[in-house]
Amino acid sequence: MNPVKSFDLQALLAGERRALAKAITLAESSLDRHRGEAEAILEQALPHSGNSIRIGITGVPGVGKSTFIEAFGLHLINQGKRVAVLAVDPSSPIAGGSILGDKTRMEELSRRDEAFIRPSPSGGALGGVAQKTRETMLLCEAAGYDVILVETVGVGQSEYQVAGMVDFFAVLMLPGGGDELQGIKKGIMELADALVINKADGDSAQMATMTQRQYTSAMNLLRHSGFWSPPVMTCSALETVNIDAVWDMIQDYQRKALEAGSFQPKRAQQNRDWMHQLVNELLLLRLRQNADVKALLPELEQRVEQSQITPYAAARKIMETF
Repeated sequence: MNPVKSFDLQALLAGERRALAKAITLAESSLDRHRGEAEAILEQALPHSGNSIRIGITGVPGVGKSTFIEAFGLHLINQGKRVAVLAVDPSSPIAGGSILGDKTRMEELSRRDEAFIRPSPSGGALGGVAQKTRETMLLCEAAGYDVILVETVGVGQSEYQVAGMVDFFAVLMLPGGGDELQGIKKGIMELADALVINKADGDSAQMATMTQRQYTSAMNLLRHSGFWSPPVMTCSALETVNIDAVWDMIQDYQRKALEAGSFQPKRAQQNRDWMHQLVNELLLLRLRQNADVKALLPELEQRVEQSQITPYAAARKIMETF
């Protein structure tokens, strides 16, 4: 593919933040004229990607994800790493906007030259993950970032989306098991590579230890195959206690995954899944852009609403028209 004239690829590969921000903006754009340029950049950046460890971080509301990520990111920088944080904000289903306030919530981290924080709206994407997060990860890797942190929106069954694009998936929990333990979806527990109980400080320290025991028992009831048994850890992001232990644990996972020969095959499977997802998205886009379908759709919608035709029959008619 011909080089993109209006974009300085070398600046991106040299780790220049401005070039990286521009590339991500192009990748996130929904405008057709930007799509071709973004694809060209991604194709040229691809051989320079894949050298980071990708970590997904999710958790219940109020668990302190941003505080944890800031403390964790600063620790990684002190270890000589360059850290990219992809913080996905919820888009309003009504107005379509999002708060994009993560930089203000990670003030100290955002001031560090070794960190790159990119808040991006989820755009209603399933799993609270921005539709272009995978592409953004590749661009950050090409720009030389060693660790990619993906902060997702809340905890829900659809969080499997982020687990399907990272190497390690951590679920943050609050001290005090009980009702919260009952409320966690079994699917999330099975996806987690580790449970990390945050806010294990002050009056909550003892509660965190009790919660750790409860979660450990719960995790032991689930079947985890292969080389890794997901640990349950405690930490305090506010007091930066045990943040180093979380990083040591993730490095241990990466070593064992490489030794077991499962690290690269997992990424390969993720790439295949990504391709299939994109095929579905592109087919849907083509379908919506089809003139005959656009003309027929209002009538079919009205007939479905009035129970004159089944949704299945209407969908079949659309596909036959397409």
